[in-house]
Amino acid sequence: MKNFWTWTCLFWLCASVVQAGKVLVFPLDGSHWVNMKVIIEELYSRNHQVTVIRHKDSWYIKENSPFYMSITLDAESGFDEHSLSLYVTQMLEMQKGEFSVWKQMQLGMEQMEKASEFHMIARKTLEGIFENKEMLQMLKNSKYDLILTDPAIAGGVILGHYLKLPLVFNVRWTTHGEGHFLIAPSPLSYVPLVGTKLSDKMSFFQRVLNFLVFYLGQFNYERVITPHYQDIMDKYFGPNVDYFSLFQAADLWLMRVDFVFEFPRPTMPNVVYMGGFQCKPAEPLPDHLEDFVQSSLEHGFIIMSLGTLIADLPADLAEEIAAAFAELPQKVIWRHKGSRPSTLGNNTLLVDWMPQNDLLGHPKIRLFVAHGGTNGVQEAMYHGVPLLGLPLIFDQKDNLLRIEERGAGKNIDFFTMNKEIFLQGLKDVLNEPSYRMNMQRLSRLHRDTPMRPLDTALFWIEFVMRHKGAAHLRTESYKLPWYSYHSVDVMVFLLTAAGLLMFFVVRIMCFCGRLCFKGKQKCE
Repeated sequence: MKNFWTWTCLFWLCASVVQAGKVLVFPLDGSHWVNMKVIIEELYSRNHQVTVIRHKDSWYIKENSPFYMSITLDAESGFDEHSLSLYVTQMLEMQKGEFSVWKQMQLGMEQMEKASEFHMIARKTLEGIFENKEMLQMLKNSKYDLILTDPAIAGGVILGHYLKLPLVFNVRWTTHGEGHFLIAPSPLSYVPLVGTKLSDKMSFFQRVLNFLVFYLGQFNYERVITPHYQDIMDKYFGPNVDYFSLFQAADLWLMRVDFVFEFPRPTMPNVVYMGGFQCKPAEPLPDHLEDFVQSSLEHGFIIMSLGTLIADLPADLAEEIAAAFAELPQKVIWRHKGSRPSTLGNNTLLVDWMPQNDLLGHPKIRLFVAHGGTNGVQEAMYHGVPLLGLPLIFDQKDNLLRIEERGAGKNIDFFTMNKEIFLQGLKDVLNEPSYRMNMQRLSRLHRDTPMRPLDTALFWIEFVMRHKGAAHLRTESYKLPWYSYHSVDVMVFLLTAAGLLMFFVVRIMCFCGRLCFKGKQKCE
């Protein structure tokens, strides 16, 4: 019996070694790395070898880790903490005051200019990799099973195709916007673009806006982003390879949303939804936080965090927020790195960092004041905690719109907010039971799946490893010219055929009519 168990353990050990794969990861820094790290740690726990490509000025991505080996590029990413914080501050300053079309246009132009600068740096990084023959040879000799990348940057996409590796995306955004618009049919009549703040129920003029924003965005992407990579495309892939097609040829799209959060829309067989994969049950709080939370008694507590990029606020706005919190019976834990507001109440605790997931899972939590980043929204949904949204930049307004549309939260305009508006928003969500009930309903829907989202993601990554890709799930539609994809040539052919048929029918009828007329004349 002892030998039986010994051989059984050896069998499973050998099986796990045989199934272990080698994964090359080309990540994006910042909050995107938080998501990627979850997958990397799970890959490591399943005995896969992971190698991460990072820049020398990486912000979140550490050079040394027990979960992966790293390759540090002798290049700057343009995505360091200082550059991003400065950019975010500029964006916030531009949005202050009342809404105007001109202000939105300025904001859009500034974002495009920053995007152009970022992609210029990314292109230089790629050039450095391709010119480093030793590194390329080392990557080839490593015989990776696949490359896992975030397509919000093009580096991993282009490198993966050059190395001829199966390509797996950890994705919500590509370099050209929301991921679905590059891979799946996206009818603009009911699929709203991110940035429009529209839902899937649009009026006629909202559909006009959606249409115009889409095609204006496509024009800007082609003008601002694609040209940066054209020289690399021509040199290493030939002049006939389209930049878009490299993204569309990916084997697997691990999409960081699900349809509890996202509006219903068409999708594709190689898109796998793993929304909330980073969420997990809460763990016990540190003693000092647990004591503070328990002191809230029956009132419970609120947490406030505005994400990784915005740790402190303008002093005048921080004073307004602190004064509003001070009038509540609830305790408040606020992630704030700025100077201590003079209006801060005894019920508010300022922290540099908080265990957000564990606080959201605490039974005394009542409300989450958030900026609307995807990670925070999904953690709130996982734990069933209603949101008071203060959207700032990027996709945050649209993320919070999806929550508000489902009655699970309320949004406030951050740039026109004062103490009274903020306090009223807090009281509305705290005192109206429907917000919590709706968010808890979303939580039940989100959790009611046959597998955890993370397990689903890992199954499909290992599926790609086992089968050397997933080409059978990938449509070849991206290889079609636009007129074939939209069947314009078929419609032109059918209309031409119908026109010719009608022409001949009319001619025959006229000919027969003349014969009949002549015959009648002869008879008379």
